Order: sequence, then structure tokens, then C-alpha cells
Amino acid sequence: MKIEMDAKLIEAVPGLKLGINYYTKITVSESPQMLKGRLQLFQEQLFFDMEDKSLDQFPGIKEWRTIWKSLGADPNRYRHSTEALMRRIKKQNYINPYHTAVDLNNFFSLQHEIPIGIYDLNEIVGNLHVSLGTEDDGYDGLNGRFNSLKHILLLKDAYSPFGSPFVDSMRTAVTEETTEALQVFFLRPSMGTTEALELTTACSKMFTSISGGDARAFVLHEGQTSIIVDY
Repeated sequence: MKIEMDAKLIEAVPGLKLGINYYTKITVSESPQMLKGRLQLFQEQLFFDMEDKSLDQFPGIKEWRTIWKSLGADPNRYRHSTEALMRRIKKQNYINPYHTAVDLNNFFSLQHEIPIGIYDLNEIVGNLHVSLGTEDDGYDGLNGRFNSLKHILLLKDAYSPFGSPFVDSMRTAVTEETTEALQVFFLRPSMGTTEALELTTACSKMFTSISGGDARAFVLHEGQTSIIVDY
């Protein structure tokens, strides 16, 4: 499978980078108590942080709101997934444990203040293209409604769009039947390429320490806009 990022995105957002973790032979199941506890504790810490700090004072939240504007989207109407999570936490509407893949995804997203998606690789058809959504792009999302993706960065396979920093689709959602997955980190453009790969790799190691399996980490950036993943 080829994963390619449209050069027009980098023109619109200089320094844009995507971290890619490719997982095989994983086991998705109820999260261990350790992970549940860390996710809960981290949310409680964020709640207290947000009592004295507005959301736009978090560097990752601020940077991704700027990206939204650069791509032509309204960050107040289409909030990226991390900001949406943090707004829930600000109201003490904490995220409940779901399963290892989703819980780790949420933990990484809150920890690094960036949107992250995880997708069942067996539900992805053909090659993957990262581009800017048009008025014709949209899907039924995990938020329970149809989502228009105009001016939203999106992931698209040979069938249709399936992922974005906004909300992901039902079609490629990871379940307890998933054994191969693709995790996409919508990294901060201000982050250097070396740091980006270190972050992506560190998350892959934590993921496989809990879910088992093997992982390979990559970063798409201006100097490497495509990769080949064999599976």
C-alpha cells in the first residue's frame, strides 16, 4: 500500500508532517487497569490545568486551529478532535475507557495535544491519499452523523474518505476483531522531523507493549511525501 501526501497541503501549511504507525498481529481488548488509571488521572490533571489556562494557551490546540484557518475551515465550527476532547474534559465530562486501541489513541492525543486517528487496515481499500477535502467529500462518522469534509485535511482510499483530524468514519473503526491497524499522527508543523519520528516511534512502543504485535514507524513530510507499507 502506498501512502502519499498531496504537495498542495504542504504549500498551504509549510512544515506539515504526519506520523504513521503500522501495526501487525495486535490484540485489541479491554484496557488493563494501568491504562484506564493513567487516562483518568491525565484527564483530571488537564481539568485542573484548564481552570487557570484557556484552551488556546495549549500550544498544540493553538497550532491546529491555525492549520484549520490555513486550509480554509472554520476552527470554531469544525473543532479538531483533540480540542473537542479537551472541551469535554473542561466540563468534567471525562472520556470513558473503550478498548486498548481507542484508549491509547485518546491518551496520546491528549498528551501531545494533536489529533490522532487509528484505522483497521483490513477495511482500507488500495492506496491511501492525504489531501484537502472538497464539497463532495464526507462520511458517516464516529460522532453518529454525516460529516462534510470541505476544507478539512482528510485520508482517502480507493473507495472513499475515511479519516481526518476532525472525526473518523465508522467504516474503518478499530474493533476487538482488528489485528492490523494504521495509526496516523497529525503532528504540529513546528516540530522537527527527527522529533516527529521519535514521538511516533515512542507511541508505537507503548502501543505494542500493551496490545502486542509489531510496529513500524514513519513520518511523511516535505522531503518524503510518500511511503510504501507492505502487508
